[in-house]
Parts: sequence; structure tokens; C-alpha cells
Amino acid sequence: MKITKFLRTAVAASALFIGVTQTANAEITTHTGNTTGGPTLDLTPWAFPGSAIPYTQYAFTVDTAGEYTFQVTAEYDAAILLFENSFDPADTTANFVTGSDDNVSSTTAAFAADLETGSTYFFIVTGSDDPEYGFYSATIGGPGLISAVPEPSTWLMLGVGLAAVGYTARRKTQH
Repeated sequence: MKITKFLRTAVAASALFIGVTQTANAEITTHTGNTTGGPTLDLTPWAFPGSAIPYTQYAFTVDTAGEYTFQVTAEYDAAILLFENSFDPADTTANFVTGSDDNVSSTTAAFAADLETGSTYFFIVTGSDDPEYGFYSATIGGPGLISAVPEPSTWLMLGVGLAAVGYTARRKTQH
């Protein structure tokens, strides 16, 4: 009897707390990919042995300043890096914000960083040495919206497509 009354009270209290809690505006972005055959970067300035390590990059902006978390799980010895405003694979010390290698195991890496609005960030997924590459899954989470920044080739393709549409429309009106 006393256990039943306790359970009823616990369920009622839980329902009360669940009812008054508010949901947080948080964004989580997951990006999967493969670094095999990708462009390479030099991590020797950071005491890593590799000078031609395959990597992928994810350029993004945030609409809310605050602490964002970054995590990767890979099938190889992974490392992750964060750069602000620009990224040069030949000079990985320029614009470097933070990085991580071997968080829980050699195939995971994670860190947290305070990000500001108005900056473009470059999240780099790579290996810790030249022969370290393959498939990965990366997650970014934080208090605001995380928006991918289109690569220049995407803008070029958009411009060419719009020009082609304009040319076609003009030809139709002339004939």
C-alpha cells in the first residue's frame, strides 16, 4: 500500500515538473563523409607526424553566440580542428581556435568552443597521421542555428544556371 502511494506521488511530481519545463532552442547538425582521397593538410606544427593527411571541411555560421560542442566518430585515428574566418591547409596555425584527438578512444575526438555570430567557422575532420583516413560521422551542437556556408563552386554553378535561364528566356521572347 505504502509503495503504491509513493509511486503515485512520484508520478504526479514528475508530471508536474515535466509540465513546467520549457524546451531549449538547440540545434544539432550531423555530417557524415569520407576523407579517403581528399585534399591534404600539414599537422606537423601541432606535433602530429603527418604532413599530408587527408581531410574534409565543413564551413558554417551560427546565429546565436554561445558554447557549441563538436564530436567525431571515425573508423580511423581521428582528429578534429576548428578555424575562424579562413582555413589554410598549408598553415594550420593560422586562425586556429581549438582541436582534439583521441577523446574516448583513438577513433573519437570531441571539444567545446565558444562561437560568435558574424564569423565563418571551418570544422576540419582529419586523421592523426598520413595513413589515417576513411569514413566518419561528425556532430555539432549548440544553442543556435548552424548554417552551412556554400562553397565558391556552388555559387559559380548558381550563377551559370541563372545566366542560362536568362539566356533561354531572352531567346524565347525574341522568336
